Amino acid sequence: MPTILLVDDAAVDRRIVQGILKDQGIKIGEANNGREALEFCAKSTPDLVLTDLQMPEVGGLELTTQLTLQYPNIPIVLMTAHGSEDVAAEALACGAASYVPKAQLARQLLDTVRPILSSAESQDDYRRLIECSTSHQISFCLKNDLSLVAPFVDLIQKIVNSMGVCKFLSRVRFGVAVEQALRNAILHGNYQIDEAPLDNPTDEEITEFIQRRAEQSPYRDRRVYLDVAITKDEVRLVIRDEGDGFDTSAIPAPRSPEAMKPNVGRGLVLMQSFLDEVSFNDQGNEVTLVKRRDT
Repeated sequence: MPTILLVDDAAVDRRIVQGILKDQGIKIGEANNGREALEFCAKSTPDLVLTDLQMPEVGGLELTTQLTLQYPNIPIVLMTAHGSEDVAAEALACGAASYVPKAQLARQLLDTVRPILSSAESQDDYRRLIECSTSHQISFCLKNDLSLVAPFVDLIQKIVNSMGVCKFLSRVRFGVAVEQALRNAILHGNYQIDEAPLDNPTDEEITEFIQRRAEQSPYRDRRVYLDVAITKDEVRLVIRDEGDGFDTSAIPAPRSPEAMKPNVGRGLVLMQSFLDEVSFNDQGNEVTLVKRRDT
């Protein structure tokens, strides 16, 4: 059973998170601040740390920095509140694996922590075989099926890990970025869920909208095309959807506080934070992701 260390000085917020994670086969440890979290990790290493940013004694940014230095194999997920965008951007740069706005915990928390927890080391025989390869070039044409995202990310992570491109935490962050890019291509690109005529829609309303689009032309006929090139020096992944695209001139600078604002796509923020290059074509329906070898 995986263990998540929940770090938050607000007991009410800890109970909210526990309610979301209950019955998920996850053991939850608790800490009131970063100092207690570091003491917890010294005694027992969790599989993931889920931390608030603004706490007394040792805050979330300092905790992220210390954990990354002392326990580089522990992924860290931030819980961000309005006004903490600048700190969150810095924490992502320091090594955090993802973030979830506190206002979106019910909707996004499980989808955020599940793929991180399931990111396991490759089998030894597979690793030894792939280590002998010098490059991989693979192309895919995917239907608009979100259930294909996780196995695709897992496959690419295994190859990247076996070829020694990424260290453990870097591989986790790379997987998070690719997952977000694929989900964006399916949901925002091909299904164009931004056109949903709803204000602050619920999960059920979004699901119903997607199901309707899956039965309508042209959305049901669109595909996602992926071209992957992996060498021992870098990973280059091109993802193209068949949607209308978007205005790329409005994209904020990577790792800036403006990029963390609620009106900016969370997936784009994570891609920009975890990859060496993120670039779009003029139409905005194709993104190129580059992750270079860890030094």
